[in-house]
Amino acid sequence: MTACIVGWAHSPFGKLVDDTVESLIVSVAVEAMDHAGISPDQVDEIVLGHFNAGFSAQDFTASLVLQADDRLRFKPATRVENACATGSAAVRQGIRAIDSKASRVVLVVGVEKMTATPGPEIGKNLLRASYLPEDGDIPAGFAGVFGQIAQAYFQRHGDQSDALAAIAAKNHKNGVNNPYAQMRKDLGYDFCRQESEKNPFVAGPLKRTDCSLVSDGAAALVLTDVETALGMRRAVAFRANEHVQDFLPMSKRDILLFEGCERAWSQALTKARITLDDLSFVETHDCFTIAELIEYEAMGLAKPGQGAQLALEGQTGPDGRLPVNPSGGLKSKGHPIGATGVSMHVLTSMQLAGEAGGIQVPDAALGGIFNMGGAAVANYVSVLERIK
Repeated sequence: MTACIVGWAHSPFGKLVDDTVESLIVSVAVEAMDHAGISPDQVDEIVLGHFNAGFSAQDFTASLVLQADDRLRFKPATRVENACATGSAAVRQGIRAIDSKASRVVLVVGVEKMTATPGPEIGKNLLRASYLPEDGDIPAGFAGVFGQIAQAYFQRHGDQSDALAAIAAKNHKNGVNNPYAQMRKDLGYDFCRQESEKNPFVAGPLKRTDCSLVSDGAAALVLTDVETALGMRRAVAFRANEHVQDFLPMSKRDILLFEGCERAWSQALTKARITLDDLSFVETHDCFTIAELIEYEAMGLAKPGQGAQLALEGQTGPDGRLPVNPSGGLKSKGHPIGATGVSMHVLTSMQLAGEAGGIQVPDAALGGIFNMGGAAVANYVSVLERIK
């Protein structure tokens, strides 16, 4: 253990008409420092996760965090980006600053403002997280990429529409009691399973209920070294934090194996000296339901092609073998790109601190996180444990 989360903040996710990138950053930065019980003077470094890719006209955003308090002026501030894993890239950058002893206290913020962008432009922006020479002309943008993945999975392992509907229904039900979630509605299995006017096919076998939501939102956390954390109000330690980057072109790998995800999980579990059975819950990257299904297999919960059984038997539900996405996941909570990875770390910390309210996992002791950018290109796994 080299770093701890000692405070956090989370905005609502959704269509936040009255908020800007700047206002979202400022609000969560102020709240996270207050929650940690630190003053801006104590912050040694700032890391901002902001994907952007055309969503915001303001593209130089690292210094916007300084707007939270004049005392942050002249602090080192850096913006990082790694597609849909941008938030976790920011967290890892903060951990590495503490590991190297360059900083003792790091403020990490993740943000995205997406909903003000016209629909066709949203698709173009998101498609930039794929390999454009191969994927640039895929219909339906980034959803089309995962539609192709779902179609290929069905061809290899059979039609898994029932399992995808079960995953969607689970995550929507989980999100009902998450106050930060964009969609707090239990849609039910039947609605998620059937094509309808309100649930049309979007790409390949993926329907609207299989796709995460376009969102605005922000989250922030304060990192410190372990010694400092033990003198503070609370301390959630990193038992492991691993990053594995894979090839960007899907043609260079077996896209149905999510090998980068598999390797990141393997390294993290080894580093933490635990097995999956030791985890109390997992927050995983369900940008599309097919992604969550393949992630079951990549993390080792099921063999390749057998992840559907976990969903259909409720093994990843709240009372199952390993609860997955008790927050509702990206499917229910929303997916403001740069904020997602930070949000996952915040909500996992809340669970471990017993502060998760209606989505609290009973007796949560160890939490796992998987956040990915692109189609399993940027892969980040964290294992968290409360030590104070």
